[in-house]
Amino acid sequence: MLRRLIYGLWYYFHPPWDTGITPPEVVEAIEGPSGLPPGRALDLGCGTGTNSLYLARHGWQVVGVDFAARAIRIARRKAKQAGVTVDFYAADVTRLDLLAIQPPFDLALDIGCFHSLTADERGYYLDGLRRLLRPGARWMLYAFGPRPRRGGGGTVGIASAEVQSLLQPDFRLQRVEGGSDPSGLAAAWYWLERI
Repeated sequence: MLRRLIYGLWYYFHPPWDTGITPPEVVEAIEGPSGLPPGRALDLGCGTGTNSLYLARHGWQVVGVDFAARAIRIARRKAKQAGVTVDFYAADVTRLDLLAIQPPFDLALDIGCFHSLTADERGYYLDGLRRLLRPGARWMLYAFGPRPRRGGGGTVGIASAEVQSLLQPDFRLQRVEGGSDPSGLAAAWYWLERI
């Protein structure tokens, strides 16, 4: 798949999304006054593991998944250097059923993965989340708003109304915080709960 090759090649350089900084929204969810107690977390599209490592340092048992094999190799090296344990898989987030991971998970984190999937892929991704997240589990989703896909071929990103319609009846939207990415693109954080 061309998309997998392109993303894989980015990790031989420095992809703009790999900042090495855990977003303040995630820090607030874990360390804030209403912080989530440690449990099992699934980091989807984990890249080089920045957020997986952050969660592991805060007592979470973490599984990170990304289809860029080089990113996963870097993530494993970073985990070893940091002295934390994270199970990293070079795999497709739309085929979580093929991984040797068992439910239940208490938290799913997706920072910029779901919005890049096609409609069919989103369905497969959601099937995996339905199976892996326990009732009451949280899903933190960061996504760009819709825009034309570079090089043609439809759009990338997702509108808030589409997020809400895709997730019913399995997820309850708790809140949405819109804004823009440092790149200037419209983006939003979605806080969801598995029903």
